Amino acid sequence: MVIGVDLGGTNIRGGIESQGKVFNPKSEVFKTQRTLEQTLVQLFDFIRPMVQPSVKGIGIGVPSVVDVEKGIVYNVANIPSWECVPLKDILEDEFRIPVCINNDVNCFALGEHQFGLAKGLKHVVAVTSGTGLGAGVIINNQLFHGNNCGAGEIGLLPYLDHNIEYYASGNLFRAFYDTTAEEAHNLALKGDEPALASWTDFGKHLGEALKCVIYAYDPEAIVLGGSLSKAYEFFKCAMNSSLQGFAYPESIRRIKIYRSVNGNITLLGAAALVDTYVLPSVKC
Repeated sequence: MVIGVDLGGTNIRGGIESQGKVFNPKSEVFKTQRTLEQTLVQLFDFIRPMVQPSVKGIGIGVPSVVDVEKGIVYNVANIPSWECVPLKDILEDEFRIPVCINNDVNCFALGEHQFGLAKGLKHVVAVTSGTGLGAGVIINNQLFHGNNCGAGEIGLLPYLDHNIEYYASGNLFRAFYDTTAEEAHNLALKGDEPALASWTDFGKHLGEALKCVIYAYDPEAIVLGGSLSKAYEFFKCAMNSSLQGFAYPESIRRIKIYRSVNGNITLLGAAALVDTYVLPSVKC
């Protein structure tokens, strides 16, 4: 058994993975504005009840750039005190079991590849859209995180007068529609025409983002996740319409696009870090 943790800028989620399932999942608000020491104490207290003799390690997804080998996290999104934190060493000193850390979107991608909709595929990109826009990349059945764990940061690519994240994330609804994606979704469910139009706009831009993914990685499948994917039915037509402008029509005909359906998939991916990188070699 392995503990999987999804550490976000708002909440901490965790659970114990065994045979591809998450047991006793839990979550709590992460008090991100506190000092480093205070946030670490909260993280310790969150993990400690899950630590038991049968647990072989801890895998953690963090919204930041990560030195994967050393387990150092840098400039974690929405946690001001986490500028440079040797999280692997800190947690291994506290709990005396192996710890492996990676970017949270990479954990999402690994979870889908190992246990979810992309299981059995060799080349997959998982794209999450919420507060921001990012991607996790699987190449030849291996998680590819690049030299600085920055592979897949498609949201920062230049696009129109900003970057593509500005238009293909929750920011679109704040910047252009004076609302939130959640509220736009609720209104779209009621048939509100302006809300439906906002999701069409979002789908158009997300389609452009997916073109970048396909040009860069040419995957067999893309799995969509993040909070905005809940509104998939309202933006998929516009997204698919944008994809029709891709330079190689056969690539678009062959690619599969899925919406993630497992709410625990990032926890499973975080746990898979340990199963994949720690237990076989006894080091991360």
